Amino acid sequence: MINIILNGANGKMGRTISEIVKGTDDLKIIAGVDKNPGSAEFPIFDNIFKITDRADVILDFSHPSALESLCSYAKERGISLVVGTTGLEEKHYEMLRELSKNVPVFVSSNMSVGVFLLVNLVKKAVEVLKDYDIEIVERHHNQKIDAPSGTALMIADAVKEIKEDCEYIYSRVDKRKKRDKNEIGIHSVRAGNLVGEHRVIIAGEDETIELIHTVTSRDVLARGALKAVRFIVSKAPGFYTMKDLV
Repeated sequence: MINIILNGANGKMGRTISEIVKGTDDLKIIAGVDKNPGSAEFPIFDNIFKITDRADVILDFSHPSALESLCSYAKERGISLVVGTTGLEEKHYEMLRELSKNVPVFVSSNMSVGVFLLVNLVKKAVEVLKDYDIEIVERHHNQKIDAPSGTALMIADAVKEIKEDCEYIYSRVDKRKKRDKNEIGIHSVRAGNLVGEHRVIIAGEDETIELIHTVTSRDVLARGALKAVRFIVSKAPGFYTMKDLV
């Protein structure tokens, strides 16, 4: 049995993960953490250091501001950490890489295996169509705080591995000039209860290719996160991503 501490337990992803874990026979959430503790089938605390039961892994879907305490707790207890929180900055990645010297750390801004495939298809397309224009459009629900999404930036970073001189453009409102060839346009839509869509437009003269990944339920992200949990608990200390899992 893999014992999990769920950080962000009362959030949308936290509740989805809790429901899916109920249907497994190898996973158990022993405690949760949330700024609004509330009630659940397991105890939920407002501070992870109040948890005294032994866990194997922390699964985090919350806010970047929680990372410092999670890293301290994981290092102190010698347990794995899986981070699906988006909106991370370089300082957060530095924190996670430092922690990975002591415990296994898994990080992905999107836990869908399909998104990992999308990223690789985009890279292959850009290798072949290096002179084509690239635009990324992401659509999410109206409660999502960060924009652009972590997945959109992950796609853009993958393109930049091929086209190293690329510049990310988030708005052209102030740009009264033609599009530069090295631009990657990144656009965000926030509306309704959209779970998530990422559309990559690769456009040249007289032809356009579009690669689209659409999530219609958070279940797919939750299942991907639990795959990461099962993967990470048997690993040596290190920094792992979806590439390692797939």
